[in-house]
Amino acid sequence: MTLALEATDRSVLDQLARVSGARGARDLGDRLSTLGRWVRADLIEFEAELAKLPHGARVVHSAAHHLLDLRGKHLRPMCVALASRFGDGFTAQARGLAVAVELVHTATLLHDDVVDLAERRRGKPAACVVYGNAASIFAGDWLLVAALRRIAAANVDGLLDRMLAVIDEMITAESLQLERRGLVRAERAEYFQIVEGKTAALFRWAMIAGARSAGLDRSAEDALERFGLHLGVAFQAVDDELDFGFVAATGDGTGKDPLADLREGKMTFPLVVALEREPSLRARIEEALAEGCNSDLAAIATAVRETGALTATRKLAEDHAHRALEALDVFAPGPARDALETVALASLERTS
Repeated sequence: MTLALEATDRSVLDQLARVSGARGARDLGDRLSTLGRWVRADLIEFEAELAKLPHGARVVHSAAHHLLDLRGKHLRPMCVALASRFGDGFTAQARGLAVAVELVHTATLLHDDVVDLAERRRGKPAACVVYGNAASIFAGDWLLVAALRRIAAANVDGLLDRMLAVIDEMITAESLQLERRGLVRAERAEYFQIVEGKTAALFRWAMIAGARSAGLDRSAEDALERFGLHLGVAFQAVDDELDFGFVAATGDGTGKDPLADLREGKMTFPLVVALEREPSLRARIEEALAEGCNSDLAAIATAVRETGALTATRKLAEDHAHRALEALDVFAPGPARDALETVALASLERTS
């Protein structure tokens, strides 16, 4: 229990509270501190349940735990916990679902790092670098099976089918992104199809899982699902901004190399906006990607920022964060609503 508490003390809530205070957003910092105290016991229980995942002698287990031990934000499990607080609370059933959503998320990261040829994850060597691509793929598969078993064991009506649909949606989005990789084109519809499938779908499921495990009615569940959708889009938009925003910084804080998405030929929102506003960038980007020239990419990043694309991306994130807040209007004021409002606002303050 002590270890879990120490781990939770280093959670994203504490990091965001410090960042908010440093930026002068004192009110948000205070809200995050309050949220941290309110949800801390739930997170400790989640950590303890997550720690029960078997440690085996196989390389697949080592690769899986390599990433799990690097400790992510655990934002999706927190969404399960907070949604459940509108009803019966963070029961053992909800706790199992929170672990399941984190395992699915971790599995996708293991797979993504192989596909993206990534060398680092959360500031450390990626599992595929340490254990190899095959071990990382099998580790992700193992975590998916473990997640589905936990959802089945929770025995909440419809949740297993919903997760299968979400995984299908995520695969479709990932495959679309793979097909479009390196194709420099400003297609907003494709961007949102990828983001809503790849990122927002799992946030939606987390909110639904918390709602159903807590016995909420359909209108409350629908509102929480809308919250998850818009939180996911806001979360991804901030990620897109960070890919460019740290180019001129020291590089620490994001946990990944600056311009990683640009180098991989992914059409993030800043690129979509920049191409709309300055079509001549297309040829420069295509040439830089073909030649793999990092110095050219750095110059392109500067050109993208000069179009105001990062400001537009920040506005996209803010718009969806506020749409997430609007989805909560169906709930009476109270600690659970305050907590989710804080999560939505805090999503805009991330630095990693």
